[in-house]
Amino acid sequence: MLKKLYIVLALAMVAALLLPACAPAAPDCADEGTFCVGLVTDVGKIDDKSFNQSAWEGVQQAKEEGIADQVQYIETTDSKDYDKNIATFADESYDVIVTVGFGLGEATNAAAAKYPDVDFIGVDQFVEWPFDDDPSNDLANFAGLNFPEDNAGFLVGALAAMMTESGQIGSVLGTDAVPPVWRYGEGYRAGAAYIDPAVEVFVVYHNDVGFDKTFTDPEWGAATANSMIDQGADVIFGAGGKTGNGAVTAAAQRGAYAIGVDADQYYGLPEAAPRMLSSAMKLITPGVLDGIKAAKAGNLPSGNYYGDAGYAPYHDLESEVPAEVKTKMEEIAAGLLDGSITTDVPPVKP
Repeated sequence: MLKKLYIVLALAMVAALLLPACAPAAPDCADEGTFCVGLVTDVGKIDDKSFNQSAWEGVQQAKEEGIADQVQYIETTDSKDYDKNIATFADESYDVIVTVGFGLGEATNAAAAKYPDVDFIGVDQFVEWPFDDDPSNDLANFAGLNFPEDNAGFLVGALAAMMTESGQIGSVLGTDAVPPVWRYGEGYRAGAAYIDPAVEVFVVYHNDVGFDKTFTDPEWGAATANSMIDQGADVIFGAGGKTGNGAVTAAAQRGAYAIGVDADQYYGLPEAAPRMLSSAMKLITPGVLDGIKAAKAGNLPSGNYYGDAGYAPYHDLESEVPAEVKTKMEEIAAGLLDGSITTDVPPVKP
């Protein structure tokens, strides 16, 4: 009898091993006690080492800190899919949807009107309705996260002007039809002029293609940077997703100083790190995280709220940056913060 029992137990153990392991069920976002956050990228990838990735890191941090129970993203490959991608999360009862990029602004506004029980955070999306006289179009569930990109561009433009030996510097950017990109480029130009109006500044925007290509063209970025270097530029600022990354990497490979954008790209572009002088930073990760925290607390900052901007450390090039340059950069950063220095760059291209 005991022998039969052992055989039965042994067979049961073998059967258990052969059964497929059951994966834990995904949280049910329709459950009132489950807080879900979804992110929709603009055309581009979640690992763009720039604004899509920085926003996603803010969402992930919300989960790590126990604010969100479920986080997920959708990569947009065609702008025609904006509405569909946002609706995917909304129809699954996500509590917060983060949409990344100026191009998603119209679709996000429409979705906020359609799904009043969902909170929306639009990164780089300036909301205009708080400034009109029509309260009927106000949306309490839509917050636009914006940054003073002109300040960040001004800082690295000033740095480039102080570090150039040739008296020529360059900036390779996505389309200037996107206000944040334009503010970066014109801020860079203004910062250089603040230091030395004699410094020649090459600023080129990738306006010759559509939105589906302007931020995802590293080959064009590299070719444009190389052209500037051939003309004498020895500092290159790249801003515009993978297009800007191509410029930054090409500059580093040529031995020029490279300046990244959005995040501290010393960490995101290791191939360019040895020549990465700094990065024009808008602190997207904490800005997104703050918005998610506010939404969960029932205090979404509807309309517009603003994150911070600055510049990244010099990292491997710390010893190459003179003490007087470091001091001047600190003075400029403080002046931009207290308003004693202004970039005079308008919010949008005139």
